[in-house]
Amino acid sequence: MDIFKKIIDGEIPSSKIYEDDKVIAILDLFPIHKGHALVIPKADVALVEDLSDDMLSHMICVGKKISAKLRSSAIKADDTNFLINNGKAAGQEVPHIHLHVIPRYKSDTALDMSKKEKYADGEMDKYCKILSIK
Repeated sequence: MDIFKKIIDGEIPSSKIYEDDKVIAILDLFPIHKGHALVIPKADVALVEDLSDDMLSHMICVGKKISAKLRSSAIKADDTNFLINNGKAAGQEVPHIHLHVIPRYKSDTALDMSKKEKYADGEMDKYCKILSIK
């Protein structure tokens, strides 16, 4: 049983900010910025591909409410990131899918996305063919 399931089942305490019959939202114990929240489905699902579309949509909708609260409350976030680390190589530390809602500020450098790769000539076309969804 993973740590999120133990939190959902009430075996481990958490700082819960939202709960309904499908998800809980808690404050991240190790936040990028204070107020960083996690939206966690109650169903035991490891990867986003294994979530129903309805559940993924619900997680985003709950994240939207948290994002609004981060902006309008005393936390005064300028913006927010929505982040899903989908698998271990993507940085997923707990094998239970969850959505990070991270408060961001104009002057912060957390999650620096300035490092980018470039496609070689013709390479983008190859990736496009591989990834095209019919």
